[in-house]
Amino acid sequence: MSSRLDTLPLVQLTLVRLREFGREPEAVFWTFFFPILLAVALGIAFRNRGPERIHVGIEAGPGSAQVAAALASADGFATRMVEPAGAREALRRGEIALLVVPAAEGVTYHYDPTRPESRLARLAVDDALQRAAGRSDARPVMDLRVTEKGSRYIDFLIPGLIGLNLLGTGLWGVGFALVRMRTGKLLKRLAATPMRRADFLLSFMLSRLVFLAGELAAILLFARLVFDVSVRGSLAGVLLISTLGAFAFTGLGVLVASRARSIEAVQGLMNLVAVPMWVLSGVFFSSDHFPAAMQPFIRALPLTALVDALRAVMVEGAALVATAASLGIVLAWGVGSFAAALAVFRWR
Repeated sequence: MSSRLDTLPLVQLTLVRLREFGREPEAVFWTFFFPILLAVALGIAFRNRGPERIHVGIEAGPGSAQVAAALASADGFATRMVEPAGAREALRRGEIALLVVPAAEGVTYHYDPTRPESRLARLAVDDALQRAAGRSDARPVMDLRVTEKGSRYIDFLIPGLIGLNLLGTGLWGVGFALVRMRTGKLLKRLAATPMRRADFLLSFMLSRLVFLAGELAAILLFARLVFDVSVRGSLAGVLLISTLGAFAFTGLGVLVASRARSIEAVQGLMNLVAVPMWVLSGVFFSSDHFPAAMQPFIRALPLTALVDALRAVMVEGAALVATAASLGIVLAWGVGSFAAALAVFRWR
């Protein structure tokens, strides 16, 4: 059996791809270490902290001392006195979320209503000032603070980073390798052999899948040990979803490099494919923030479908069957991309 496998062109071509990968330290770094470094940076930047203090500017003048005293007696404010000449500039630069201008009859709030932190600052400051003036609640309320595992930003981020890494290694790892072979006239020589085009292109996809388990394990293990991120659903499900994702993005990588004749050309094509997904597919923040009219397009992107499926299994503990629609989209992109690449690929 082993001797028969040894003679299969697809097996030999895949082994060639694996050896090439092992001889390129840059490829190893981008595949295994870059997503971990990215998780470290973003995990530290968005780690769970206590409530942020609200930065409030108080315009110096009559009544400003009373306003400062009222806010100092409440929790959560970082106040500063600002001169009238520089008050609007501090608000424009974002140094303060709200500018309070005391007046004889009360106060005037200056803020940008399009900034969420400014709207929250307006509500919090007004509540503090009204209470300092003697207002009491008409209905008693009670706060019950709940923190649930899986609701942190790092829990949301890790599935997105897995998807982003699969996209990057699939596009750049395969696209650059193919174009380098074309520019180095290696493809021209291979065209003279009896090797089938399908075997040649499939070898790129299979070699990519070989590294998937190690790549996925490195990210999940690091997330577990450093940030206590766990997989609430099935690990096998995560592996299957990631395999389909790697298949789809490798297919896209083969497609964009199927005719490109220079590194500059394929780089432009890869950016054209990848950048919209970086922005729209919900890797770093929810794609629900985009307008409803854009949602059908966003939901049809392979990275969106992949990240949604990974989050459903990892964060929500959903069964694999619940992600069938997303997996169908990812699979369709993989099959469609590879079929298109087979049709348009050229050796020269």
